[in-house]
Amino acid sequence: MDPYIALARLSIHHWVRRHALLREVPEDIAAALAGQRAAVFVSLHTPESELRGCMGTLQPTHDHIFEEIIANATTACARDPRFPPVRAAELEHLDIKVDVLSEMEPTESTQLDPRHYGVVVSAPDGRRGVLLPDLEGVDTVDEQIAIACRKAGIDSVRDRYALQRFTVVRHEG
Repeated sequence: MDPYIALARLSIHHWVRRHALLREVPEDIAAALAGQRAAVFVSLHTPESELRGCMGTLQPTHDHIFEEIIANATTACARDPRFPPVRAAELEHLDIKVDVLSEMEPTESTQLDPRHYGVVVSAPDGRRGVLLPDLEGVDTVDEQIAIACRKAGIDSVRDRYALQRFTVVRHEG
């Protein structure tokens, strides 16, 4: 199994069963992820492909990627405000995605492609919205920007905002 997915799944199972963060990473996973530091999003989906939880970071907040995965997988299953915490009965049926983000770079809308780039919209007052790339139902740059703006409470017509883009390496399982 992909070590990114294996660690996210192990973290989720550990939290749901013990209500504690995973502290010991299996040696094979630690070795596979050694030396990496990156921002990560972990998203959980039902067997029907409906979102069940998603949390992540835009910049690395931990020293090692395995810590980033553990923290975001746990938060996605336990503290995504849009959903109740994941129950034990759901564990075996969750589809998990771990997106490892590149560094952010300033961009213009003409340099975006919703299949290839994620987007961050930022208003001068600190409001910020994020949309990962290659999401079902997001087919145009205008849709991508509008959704990210809406998530941030930014009026895409009236408000000023800056754009940043990033790529992801998506792990699924």
